[in-house]
Parts: sequence; structure tokens; C-alpha cells
Amino acid sequence: MILVLNCGSSSIKFALYPAAAAPLPRQPSWAGRVEGIGGPAPEFRATGQGAEPVMLDATHPTTAALGLLLASVEAHLEGRPLAAVAHRVVHGGGQYFAPVRVTQRVIDDLRRLIPLAPLHQPFPLKAMAILMDRQPGLPQIACFDTAFHRSLPMVEQLLPLPWSAWQNGLRRYGFHGLSYEYMSHALPERHGALADGRVIVAHLGSGASLCAMKGRESIATTMGFSALDGLMMGTRTGALDPGALLYLMEVEGLSLDEVGQMLYRQSGLLGVSGLSDEPRVVVQHEDDPGEAGQRARLALALYVRRIVAEVGALMTALQGLDLLVFTAGVGENCAFIRSRVCAGLAFLGVALDRVANDANAAVISTPGSPIRVAVEPTNEEWITARHAQDLLA
Repeated sequence: MILVLNCGSSSIKFALYPAAAAPLPRQPSWAGRVEGIGGPAPEFRATGQGAEPVMLDATHPTTAALGLLLASVEAHLEGRPLAAVAHRVVHGGGQYFAPVRVTQRVIDDLRRLIPLAPLHQPFPLKAMAILMDRQPGLPQIACFDTAFHRSLPMVEQLLPLPWSAWQNGLRRYGFHGLSYEYMSHALPERHGALADGRVIVAHLGSGASLCAMKGRESIATTMGFSALDGLMMGTRTGALDPGALLYLMEVEGLSLDEVGQMLYRQSGLLGVSGLSDEPRVVVQHEDDPGEAGQRARLALALYVRRIVAEVGALMTALQGLDLLVFTAGVGENCAFIRSRVCAGLAFLGVALDRVANDANAAVISTPGSPIRVAVEPTNEEWITARHAQDLLA
């Protein structure tokens, strides 16, 4: 079996796939997650069972959660061996453009990229180190969210900084690549030749980005050097005037750490609304009286506005648009966000089927819409397992 791990600050997702299956099934044999790591009420969830409260060592909750998960997986294997553990890693930097077997050198290289993705990068590296110590003979494979964007033209990678910045690795890398890579497989199955045309995929979750694809390759994307760029997100700013950062530090006196906390954890939907980083919560307060309702409305309006504006920008790279696809937690499940985004694109002739949109259907545009609008669940775990299977062959 191949064990796929997606480790975050407060959760660890896992999925098991049969290593020798050809083709690899899209759905895992068993999957689940440990949630609420570091919080007062952590839980374990898995296929076929509800949430179960668990006790984790408060001093080392992530280590304890990983140990709990591995013990549960071992019991579920019933004697079948693990062929490998495959990890989703957000940033591969300028060195790792394809899945790679994990060594201590790989871990050390990836640790240097933690400042570029502090919400994500440390946690798979910690899991790798723990597994390397406990089971040194077990192959581990790192799969990178930046790798799919290697096809970006150089003009899309360049930052308008002195040339020495490019030479030192400062460039636009792009993220959510495992999700977009899955779309490159799934979209032709549902949409045929349209998937090879001018496509924008909107990966909208707690983190969010857009990817312009032509020939099912990335040609432009909204996230750049770090996972802060582009769209407004749950707690992250997205693209921001760098002068605002200089002001916060020079005039407001914020330290580098305080600015980092603001940009990554205190901004976005949460920061503007003052309510939540989750659109489905914020929308419930739009009709509240006074400032609370006003901030809720403004937060969602800005969130949608940034998506619409970036769709327009990516259309210039594509020279048009044939297919707009929503995916990830918000994209797949928030009909009102999709409706508002498409209303902002109505000048292009985009027209939604309201009933289909409310049902999260696979195609939510009307037959007469010149741009097809679709909803496609992502499957980063399958892509990760597939890469592991290829490396084991």
C-alpha cells in the first residue's frame, strides 16, 4: 500500500492506495484525518466511522498525532506492507521540479524554503524526519505543489526586481500544482477537447489561486514567489502594495514577525470581516445591522472582486476563455461565491443555470453560455499516490 500524507499545522490528512493497482483507483482504500491538533478537542476521522475524540501529548501534539495515525494505519493494513509514504509539499523552490525520494539532504533543502510558506512547509518535513527515524528503510516521496508550474513562460516567472534577484532564485513559482495537475487528467474526461483549450481553474479553499491552462499546461497563475500572492484568502492578504508593508514597519512600528503574522493569519476574509475565514459563515452576517453587516458585505465583495479581476488578467494570457472551473472546498461547495463571481463576468456572456449551481452540478452554466462553467472536485491525494507509484516502478 502507498500511504499519502498531507500534513498541516492543525490537521494531518491520510489516504491509502494499493501500490500495484493498474490503473490506480481514484478513490483510496481508506482515508481520514486527525483534526484539531494543538487545540482542546482533537479528533480522528476515517472512512466508515465518525469523529472520535483523541488524547494528544500537549507538549508535542503533531508528533503524537502522527504516531496515532500511523498506529491506526498499521492496524488497518492487516499485515499488508507499506510500499512508500508520499507527502504533499507546498514549495519545491528552484531545485525540485519533480517528485523525489526523501533523504536528509532533501529535508535540509526544503527547510530553507519555510519562510516562503510558513503555514505549510514545516509540517510535512517534520513528518518525514519522524518517519525516517522510526522506519529508516521505508521509502518516502515528496511531491511538490510548485512543480506543475514549471511550464510557465519566463515572463510569467520574472519579478520586476534587479536581475540579481532572479539569479538568486527570487521568481514566481506558483502553487496548488497537485490540484491543477489532477485537473489536467480529470477535465478531458468530462469536457473532452474543451479541456485542451483556454481554461482557468479556480482553486478556492482556505488558500486560493487561479491557474490559466492551455493544452492542459500552466501558462499563468496568481500565486507567485510565496503562498501570499494573488487572490484574497481566508486569512491571507493576497497581492498587496509593498508600500503598505513599509508603512506598517516604519510608521506603525510593527516588527518583521508581527507583519508576518498579520499577512498570513490575521488578514483576508477574517481580517476584513472580523468574523471568520470561512465564506459560509461570513455570508450569514451580511444582513446584520451596523458595522458588523457592513464589514461582512465588504469582505465578501472584495473576495469576489479579486477573483473576477484575476480571471480578467489571466484571460489576457490565454487570449480568451473557453472553460472556467471551480474546485477545492469553497469552489466546490459555495454556490453563492460561484454565482457572484459569474455575475462579475456577465459582461462576457457568462450565464449560470441557478438550479445546477445550487446543486453543485458538474456543469453549472446554461447551454447558451459562450464560456462553460464547471465544478470539479479536486483529488491531490490520487496525484500524489500516482507519483509515488511511478517512482516505485
